[in-house]
Amino acid sequence: MITVVGQPVPVDVLAGAELVVGGRRHLEAVALPEAAERIVLGPLAPALDTIGEYVEKDRCVVVLASGDPGFFGIVRALAERFGPERLDVRPGVSSVATAFSRAGLPWEDAVVVSAHGRDPRTAVNVCRAYPKVAVLTGPGAGPAELGAALRSYDRVLVVATALGSPEERLERVTPAEAAARDWGTAVSVVISLDDRRALGPVRAHAGLPLPPAGWALAEDAFAHRDSMITKFEVRALALARLGPRPGDLVWDVGAGSGSVAVECARLGAAVTAVEKTADGVERVRANAVAHGVDVHVVHGAAPTVLSDLDDPDAVFVGGGGRELPAVVTACARRARRAVVVAMAALDRVPAARAALEGAGFDCDGVLLQSSRLAPLPGDVTRLAATNPVFLLWGVRPPARSEGVTQ
Repeated sequence: MITVVGQPVPVDVLAGAELVVGGRRHLEAVALPEAAERIVLGPLAPALDTIGEYVEKDRCVVVLASGDPGFFGIVRALAERFGPERLDVRPGVSSVATAFSRAGLPWEDAVVVSAHGRDPRTAVNVCRAYPKVAVLTGPGAGPAELGAALRSYDRVLVVATALGSPEERLERVTPAEAAARDWGTAVSVVISLDDRRALGPVRAHAGLPLPPAGWALAEDAFAHRDSMITKFEVRALALARLGPRPGDLVWDVGAGSGSVAVECARLGAAVTAVEKTADGVERVRANAVAHGVDVHVVHGAAPTVLSDLDDPDAVFVGGGGRELPAVVTACARRARRAVVVAMAALDRVPAARAALEGAGFDCDGVLLQSSRLAPLPGDVTRLAATNPVFLLWGVRPPARSEGVTQ
């Protein structure tokens, strides 16, 4: 049997232990049996091999962990290797629960993401998309890195250091302040907050909010100018090809009303909307507020303004104009997964397609023509045709994704 115990460790757990495995600070904090072999956790594989040798001989193994070892902890690796039936898990209070309790906040509406040993992009984009996020930090993905990525977002970072120890500390800082400091290695959790929404609505479920009941919303769900908005039929297919999801960053370039940006944000992605007109910028912001989502709006003309943005997972390019080939080229060089382009002018299609294929994308497209039911006098109905739109999309094959500009 392998006993996995979170801090603090009951005295009786260690009695009879023949192998004790844990971090250096965990091992130094307890009185170990003199005859017990001890392993300071570093690389996990050698430790698992040694644990396996003891398990095969039915010898007593104790693994020391922080907080709740079943929550982004070592229980997963042990269960995968030895089976859950061999584990006796005795959890402590998780670092996330402790951090929120110290901050005086409920956390059933918080999204929890781990950046420990993982690509920090996911954690950053979740912080951009949601008002309350707890990040389990790691080397290269601590408060400084999160702060640098969130500088232009209306967030406060609550940095919890050395939780449960005499050196425990909780600090509220701006992203810029976090980015300017060396936080050392004792940070336990970083909470990213939009203070205006730190107390969210009452829920019946925890974690990520429920996905929207529908998408491809009607045009009248958005403020727009002179019907200059991506129609819902086009939006439906564009969203299917973009595939926005939590942890992604999506660009909406030439955002106009921001309907695509808002829909991607409703589906959980972090979104940057690029719009060159001042009234368009305000319209995108108003639509985001109306739908209760975060959309980061950049006022400027593509492709020039794109150079200052983080690389996206997917990009929607709307509108047209002479700059379209250059815009699509710039987006295709940066996008990790997909680029979708909507065009009213068929003449623009060859150049946009060439730009996508030149960047290594597999390219496809369709001409969308729809007719909507429209009432006529006399209680009868006709079909009213909408303007045709060519939708082109490029998908980067997985084997080629390593060549994306980082």
